[in-house]
Amino acid sequence: MKLVIYLYKKIIPLFFGAMIFFALVLNLVDLFMHIATYLQNNVTVKDIVMVMLYYVPKTIWYAVPVAILFSTSYSLSDMYANNELEALFASGVSLFRFTLPVLLLSVLLSFGLFAFENKYVVSTYEKKTTLQDQLLKKVTNENNNDVIVLSENGKIIYKARRYIESTKKLSDAYFVFRDEDKTLLSIIYASTAFWDEEKERWNLQGAIQYTPDGQGFKTSSVQAAYTQQLTESYTIFRKTNVDVQSVSAKDAKVYIDHLKKAGLPYHEQLSEYYKKFAFPFIVFIVVFLSIGLTGKTKKNVLLISLASCISASVLFYVTMMVTMVFAKHGYISPFMGAWFPVIFYTIASVILLRYSRT
Repeated sequence: MKLVIYLYKKIIPLFFGAMIFFALVLNLVDLFMHIATYLQNNVTVKDIVMVMLYYVPKTIWYAVPVAILFSTSYSLSDMYANNELEALFASGVSLFRFTLPVLLLSVLLSFGLFAFENKYVVSTYEKKTTLQDQLLKKVTNENNNDVIVLSENGKIIYKARRYIESTKKLSDAYFVFRDEDKTLLSIIYASTAFWDEEKERWNLQGAIQYTPDGQGFKTSSVQAAYTQQLTESYTIFRKTNVDVQSVSAKDAKVYIDHLKKAGLPYHEQLSEYYKKFAFPFIVFIVVFLSIGLTGKTKKNVLLISLASCISASVLFYVTMMVTMVFAKHGYISPFMGAWFPVIFYTIASVILLRYSRT
């Protein structure tokens, strides 16, 4: 127990110090990247401070893996340089047994990082980006192409070639009507459809109705009983592709289910969804790697710790970036795109630990 307390006393204060340092650096980098535009737009100091405060949870989320890697690597390397680990090994305590409490701590931090992102990072980062876009006067394009919207639990399907926000217009629009059993009732085609603010429904122009008759479709004038059901708000047709990384896991799952139902590509979004669960385990991976790399040198402990810290983080990020690209294009499954780096570096860490000095 004394060894565990001694190890935690060396690692935990250094971890918090490194986390605050790295989080501050990230926040300052974001500030300096936009400071010129802030000044041009006469942004107040209060608004700039609010952007930085909203960004704090995200910077902490980024900083935790790097901070725990640095604190673990530096602490163990320093103990090795001072021959403290040599004394432990001579007394029969293995490196794995001595560092097991740190591995358990890293697992807890991994789960905590996921919960922290899901509950706090997502909401605060959205506020940060929204406020920052307003201050930077960024213009968002809400026009949308190839829109598909399911309404009334799938009984009405809207499909349009283009939605134009300035006129609230749909062009080349199809409206599919089905009953409770999803049996096709009718299809209405309209060259254009305009949103009526007063009636809160779509007004169709150049509309033709197609009704199944058992042998095909017959055309007829459009029936009001169908057009009166076209009340899906124009806001749903805007360009609102959801960034899975910027929403909670629950909201991401709902969005992916919507893409599946609409028949739209979803592999990239599903990969990002799995990444939400896999990425926090970088905390466990980097701690495991730092333990396996312990004892490689007794010289320049601080420099070597920083170098290994940066190298291990970059390797993990690059590997995950590559596997996510493969998953996006369908070369590997979305699950493997997110989890392969975790599995691979866990195995690499076990091999390093197996051949480390004990």
